[in-house]
Amino acid sequence: MPAVRDWGLTEYSAARVEMRALRAARRRGEIGDTLVLVEHPPVITVGVQGDDGEVLPDGIPVYRVERGGKGTYHGPGQLVAYPIVDLNARGRDVRRFVHDVEEMVVAALAACGLAAGRVPGRRGVWVDGERKIASVGIAVEEWVSFHGLALNVGNDLGPFRAFHPCGFDGQVMTSVSRELGRSVAVAELKAPLVAAWDRLFGPPHADALRAPAAAPVA
Repeated sequence: MPAVRDWGLTEYSAARVEMRALRAARRRGEIGDTLVLVEHPPVITVGVQGDDGEVLPDGIPVYRVERGGKGTYHGPGQLVAYPIVDLNARGRDVRRFVHDVEEMVVAALAACGLAAGRVPGRRGVWVDGERKIASVGIAVEEWVSFHGLALNVGNDLGPFRAFHPCGFDGQVMTSVSRELGRSVAVAELKAPLVAAWDRLFGPPHADALRAPAAAPVA
């Protein structure tokens, strides 16, 4: 039965430490598959594909991490989700797993009245095949996944314009609020995303969103 943990607003460095601890616990069989929901204060993360030597914006912390992909921005109003999943039980099919992570976002957006989908050759979730609303960057160690997805809900899109997120012009980035033409809170997307998580990664569960395991930002 896949669990859900909601960490609220948590500094990226603290969340990364706890995420890796959960990955190790899942590998040891101490926990089941777990979805972490979190928001981060402003931060840029750069995946294993690097940043092509690009000058990143000043004043925003940068972390070079083990997930796939290039650089992207996280900030308040963006819903970040880290699926900690044992891929041994899923045929060790990383491509299928990434597809299902993207499908979680597509289903959650559909529940809010927003049609989105995938674009061949372009990772993430897109609106009308042109505007990127969610980024996906997965890492797998010992066949257990960590890192995950970042869904732009009501966050400031300005920082994306200052560099090339995921290698694209920052102008391609959009948000749920922009697409629906109204202010949308992260909380509005949590229930639909959890419902999609349950459908794609296990039977429905009655677990309430749990208290943060990492200390939230005041």
